[in-house]
Amino acid sequence: MTKTVLFSAPAASWESYAPFLKNLFDKVGLNINLVQDTNNPLNVDYIIYAPNGPVQDFAPYKNVKLIQSLWAGVETALQNKTLTQPLARMVDPGMSAGMADYVLGHVMRHHLGMALHGSVQPGEWRNDTAAPLACNRTVGFLGIGALGMYCAHAVAKQGFNVLGWSRNLKSDDVVKCYAGADGFAQVLGQSDILVLLMPDTPETLNLINADTIAQMKDGAAIINPGRGPLIDDAALLVALDSDKLSGATLDVFRIEPLPADDPYWTHPKVLVTPHIASETRLETSAAVVVENIGRGETGKPFLHLVDRSAGY
Repeated sequence: MTKTVLFSAPAASWESYAPFLKNLFDKVGLNINLVQDTNNPLNVDYIIYAPNGPVQDFAPYKNVKLIQSLWAGVETALQNKTLTQPLARMVDPGMSAGMADYVLGHVMRHHLGMALHGSVQPGEWRNDTAAPLACNRTVGFLGIGALGMYCAHAVAKQGFNVLGWSRNLKSDDVVKCYAGADGFAQVLGQSDILVLLMPDTPETLNLINADTIAQMKDGAAIINPGRGPLIDDAALLVALDSDKLSGATLDVFRIEPLPADDPYWTHPKVLVTPHIASETRLETSAAVVVENIGRGETGKPFLHLVDRSAGY
């Protein structure tokens, strides 16, 4: 029986995704009618979804088995009260690889002190700043879900001591895992470089604030490719100005694009990157979409379902 899959994302995405999806559906033997719009919502079996796509009212789609998001973050989707169907977030191996590249690159930048060498004056020969060995640095990850753990392993492969914190305690052969309030304090207190990969939920709002920064090592650095609201911006600026923290690499912000008058742009200890840490990769994300729809058609459990009570 033919199943109808509605693609609700911007038109440019349709032009890119449609050929890949149709080819993959055919390869795995799924009889799929992939459409951009429909006059009969009751006939739709699955929705491929981006929050900036055309479908905003999901109430008419009463027979949809799964809404498969193309985005890793789900905070925007969860604000839509009509979206009550099962929702899967995008866990894309291509996105994970891209994020690991970003995180590792900036861990190395902070580890090697490259910001200093980028700001010296001509003739200022600073050869007293050699970095310690990686094994003598500790990198902490707040958030070791699938994406965070992938990045933590990439950093560990370079010889760093790697810690990770999550809401529920995890076990890993490479990353020393912590959970709970005591574990959170342990990761803060031991990390020379702290990487933020937590979701944006009410519980994580201003996770990095004056109190938590006070628990961090003097001279530690922060890398945030996760979500802007994880950081109390005023508290971070105070910590940088006072030399409590040595630097910050920030890829995500409360307001994007970051306004031109935001102090982060000109702060000597901050590197602003324009939400480029990683992105959904066409080839690998299309395969994730097809696999999850295939699971729905063969009675297998869906992958990466969102826990609405947890917010991710």
